[in-house]
Amino acid sequence: MKNLAILFALWIAASTALFAQGQAVPEIPFESVPHFLKMPPNLYLGEAAGVAVNSKGHVFVFSRGNSTGPAYGAGAAQLLEFGPDGTYLREIGHNLYAWSFAHAVRIDKEDNIWAADKGSDMVIKFDPEGRVAMVFGRKQEASDEGTAPLKHPKPPLPPVDGQFRQVTDMTWDAAGNTYISDGYINSRVAKVDKNGKWLMSFGEPGSGPGQFNTPHSIAADAKGNIYVADRGNRRIQVFDGEGKFLRQMAIDVPFDYAKAAPAIGRKPAQDATGTQAAGSPWAICITPGPNQVLYAADAFPGRIYKLSLDGTVLGMLGESGKQLKEFGWIHEMACPSENVLFVAELLNWRVQKLILHPQK
Repeated sequence: MKNLAILFALWIAASTALFAQGQAVPEIPFESVPHFLKMPPNLYLGEAAGVAVNSKGHVFVFSRGNSTGPAYGAGAAQLLEFGPDGTYLREIGHNLYAWSFAHAVRIDKEDNIWAADKGSDMVIKFDPEGRVAMVFGRKQEASDEGTAPLKHPKPPLPPVDGQFRQVTDMTWDAAGNTYISDGYINSRVAKVDKNGKWLMSFGEPGSGPGQFNTPHSIAADAKGNIYVADRGNRRIQVFDGEGKFLRQMAIDVPFDYAKAAPAIGRKPAQDATGTQAAGSPWAICITPGPNQVLYAADAFPGRIYKLSLDGTVLGMLGESGKQLKEFGWIHEMACPSENVLFVAELLNWRVQKLILHPQK
């Protein structure tokens, strides 16, 4: 009985410590650089779906702008490059065959530019000069009588190697292998080598370990571990480079539910568990070494969270809204350093450059 009492006391102490840690997550002071992107006349962002930064500090924005076609099912994708000070430099891939519905842009260690287009089910690799270097997946043929928006049968049809269905994002390990989150329908991660050879895929629809419900964003750490924002399951799952499940992390940080406002639509229930739930990861990024941290963003209550790679929440910032330092559905983030973030927002049609001041 004495041992049981001791164990119970230890459990209470541990639970209290975890609860206190959840209550004590600090808010990180930060600023947003006003008017960071300098758009030229007659060029506008649509929904800012993606943002990335290369080794020179250039900022790449994948926007659902330049819309063409009918009111329903219009093509909406435009890839723009800006200098370190936000000065507009160029458009990449003007009228590219793959452009349909922008989803994510990333830059690899050699400054190649990668774009995932959810509408065409394609991933395009550009070299730093903007030339198409590799193409992954294949869009439906415009001349095919069956060409139409993808359907979402449950269970979904089996995935096909080399093809995607509503692809979302990509990342790389040190060997140059690419990991592609494939995405809204297939709910898996594909792996291809540096030469473009399809190696494998892992994951399937579901809620168990190693299963996904919309793998929406993906990142890799310096050890080659792969972090997948499993948005619909409200968690981040971690795998090794061969797809072995290692662990998962959930973001549970208290907030004032009565005062919190959604960026759009009805307020999610307090016990919501899916895409709109508090802590559900829409976007993740991992900072460069040597001391890497992970940033994740949710749609409601619209915060950014700073985490250690083991899942401990170190701090948080922001809330939903339309003003600077407020967010409207962060869809992708770039974190070139621990205290500088770029966030692309769908609802506010913008990219904010954030400078964090954790020591204040």
